Amino acid sequence: MKGKYLAIIIAAIIFADQAMKFYIKLNFISGQEYDILGTWFRLHFIENEGMAWGWKFGGDFGKIILSLFRLAAVIWGVFLLNDFINKKFHKGFIICAGMIFAGALGNLIDSMFYGLIFENSDPFLQNVAHIFPKGGGYTGFLHGKVVDMLYFPLISTILPKWVPFWGGKEFDFFEPVFNIADASISVGVIIILIFQNTFFKKEVEGVIEN
Repeated sequence: MKGKYLAIIIAAIIFADQAMKFYIKLNFISGQEYDILGTWFRLHFIENEGMAWGWKFGGDFGKIILSLFRLAAVIWGVFLLNDFINKKFHKGFIICAGMIFAGALGNLIDSMFYGLIFENSDPFLQNVAHIFPKGGGYTGFLHGKVVDMLYFPLISTILPKWVPFWGGKEFDFFEPVFNIADASISVGVIIILIFQNTFFKKEVEGVIEN
């Protein structure tokens, strides 16, 4: 697979991810929700300071560590993808690796720059954020919040009381709110796990022959 084709795939994912995030950030107030397809697919604007799918990691210190780790991983990923292409890895594997890379870079962009260019989306003020506000952004470099908006509550019910620990409580599936970058990472990883025997067939055969 040629590098320029992989670059197009990565650029398309990042563009879609950032376009959606910009639209949500500039048009939704924090916590605002809009039904797309009934009640099971919604746009729900939240921001998180941590990992993918809204997970958190150790407050402000954890945030900067996570952002630096993402930056190092993205830089390393450039060389790794180039190595996969030069060694002629399976095209499907290279595309999945590119999806994972694009997702990591998409969320890294939020962490690096969103705090510098956007006004804070305050859940108490219920404001729609502006880009490049006069007083500057809401935080510094590498401290920006990741914008999430995709919400798929396919099942919303009350669990039976006989269910251990969670009986009688509300249950939503799928509960996490995520973004296109998160989805790109997850889909890339899942496809690699499902088709790993196909992607690494030559390597396995080579080991057996030796």
